[in-house]
Amino acid sequence: MSTPYPFTAIVGQDDLRLGLLLNAVSPAVGGVLVRGEKGTAKSTAVRALAALMPEVSVVPGCRFSCDPGSPDPACPDGPHAEAAGVSRAARTVELPVGASEDRLVGALDIERALSEGVKAFEPGLLADAHRGILYVDEVNLLHDHLVDLLLDAAAMGASYVEREGVSVRHAARFLLVGTMNPEEGELRPQLLDRFGLTVEVAASRDTDERVEVVRRRLAYDDDPEGFAARWAAEESALRERIAAARALLPRVVLADGVLRQIAATCAAFEVDGMRADIVMARTATALAAWAGREEVTADDVRQAALLALPHRRRRNPFDAPGLDEDKLDRTLDEAGDQGQDDDTDDDPGPGPDGDGGGGGGVPPQADGEDRTPPRADGGSDDAPSGAPEGGPDAPGRSTGAEQRPVASAEPFRTKTLSVPGLGEGAAGRRSRARTEHGRTTGARRPQGALTKLHLAATVQAAAPHQRARGRSGRGLVVRRDDLRQATREGREGNLVLFVVDASGSMAARQRMSAVKGAVLSLLLDAYQRRDKVGLVTFRGREAEVALPPTSSVDAAASRLESLPTGGRTPLAAGLLKAHDVLRVERLRDPSRRPLLVVVTDGRATGGPEPVALAGRAGRLHRSEGTASVVVDCESGYVRLGLAGELARELGGAAVTLDELRADSIAGLVKDVTAAGRAA
Repeated sequence: MSTPYPFTAIVGQDDLRLGLLLNAVSPAVGGVLVRGEKGTAKSTAVRALAALMPEVSVVPGCRFSCDPGSPDPACPDGPHAEAAGVSRAARTVELPVGASEDRLVGALDIERALSEGVKAFEPGLLADAHRGILYVDEVNLLHDHLVDLLLDAAAMGASYVEREGVSVRHAARFLLVGTMNPEEGELRPQLLDRFGLTVEVAASRDTDERVEVVRRRLAYDDDPEGFAARWAAEESALRERIAAARALLPRVVLADGVLRQIAATCAAFEVDGMRADIVMARTATALAAWAGREEVTADDVRQAALLALPHRRRRNPFDAPGLDEDKLDRTLDEAGDQGQDDDTDDDPGPGPDGDGGGGGGVPPQADGEDRTPPRADGGSDDAPSGAPEGGPDAPGRSTGAEQRPVASAEPFRTKTLSVPGLGEGAAGRRSRARTEHGRTTGARRPQGALTKLHLAATVQAAAPHQRARGRSGRGLVVRRDDLRQATREGREGNLVLFVVDASGSMAARQRMSAVKGAVLSLLLDAYQRRDKVGLVTFRGREAEVALPPTSSVDAAASRLESLPTGGRTPLAAGLLKAHDVLRVERLRDPSRRPLLVVVTDGRATGGPEPVALAGRAGRLHRSEGTASVVVDCESGYVRLGLAGELARELGGAAVTLDELRADSIAGLVKDVTAAGRAA
């Protein structure tokens, strides 16, 4: 086993180290999520923490790490006789993002369970991590079915394995630590809330610190054992401090006044539920113990809020995590000075500039920051509401000049757009697919390890052979060849590639604001359905890939907000650029089916025969079976219907901005190809 990098040798990253150490002092804090760019010692710090954790006493020979003082009565290796425990180091168990369900929760030998009636169970990673650390690198890329299992285990402190009426349960209490790069996508809100603390990390911009990081890393790579030996004294001192803080923790007092500050802070920042209050209280107590004090102070509460609240304030994936520290200080001061119920209300009143809650109407923006988007009908734009969109004075008229980016309208819930047929892509929530989870649709012979038994089909396959196999008792004689794997149908995530018209014909402020709001709504829908997204824009003389396909939906939203407009409309160039992107993605991820979403009014200008060229580009997509939908952005009294013509060339459907809304009176778009043929 390789020598881990010493925790005390990490340069900088104070918040990261503090978050991990607080969990070492008090595992009840609930783990930590580390967010940051690549190459910032996230994984190094987590792996180094294991060497600082106190040893655990376990029942000898128990695969589930039962505590000899209070063994689990339902332990599959039990019951345990009274015996002296043995001490071992706390484990750090890594969960790969591509792990199978059986690897996480364990596997039950179905054949022996059916034929012999025994629970032959092979423990999984949750059993290995019991009373230790479960570490998930790139936790935001974890598949949904594994996230569900983690949520269940974290909530109940136990893991359940169910296989056709045969069940195994074992304790699974662990410190959950995850690292992620936000550029690759965000976490599901349910899992995000399960992390007690979150810390943001970034590479230092200080030259001296960067030099020291390189110097230490090179020394470690040249001689890991020698480098660790040089830091052994610091590691030992830190280990002793953790042990002392753990011993002090039960004596730390959380006074009522401090508890009021915690509750007032959580209320002021409008976090959901009560978990934030509990985590803040535990974190503040751990901070006091870490400092060697027996009483929690306001400074502890402030630090706890900075660690426990930022990730709980997010209302959608496009909100950046963080806290307004000025507002935090005001809230703590008011709650500490006054100590009365009516003093926790920091609503400044119904005035237009207030950042407090209550009063109905539009909810306030967190941190006092004004991010209110324009209305979808363009009522906040500069152009007169009665002016025709294409008039000579209309802003953004196709003059070839680049227009400033406009803010998007408020996003809305969109209709369901899906890819027809039955896919086999990554688990998600958009299109029908053959998956490991979902409703059972049939049975087949297993290919490799059996994961989902189809009991009826197995019994049906074994029944004709019972006499030949010499069956004499009540039990069914089952052999390997009789086992049948259940085939299931669920949902998959798709690659949703947006092709957005940013030309002068789209640049009218009212229209472009509504268009951005629609694309933002579709991006939010893609986030919820676990899709990958990409963004191609076209304007002037060419098209560009504004965002290559990625799982980071908020990155797409950021590119969309800064999108300039103006110039001609090279529609064909946009479609051909999209074709190039999809061709590469089919080679890279052939199982993920694409959905092409073209956002345009259908106009095409520039070059010889631009409309005919756009039609040929559309037919190229149709010939390859790419599912597509055209979001028709044409408005005004006179409509040319060019977007509908483009949809027919693509073999997809055309929907207007109004029809895209889930609450509109138009019919639901379920199958974009079938709808396009009907049109």
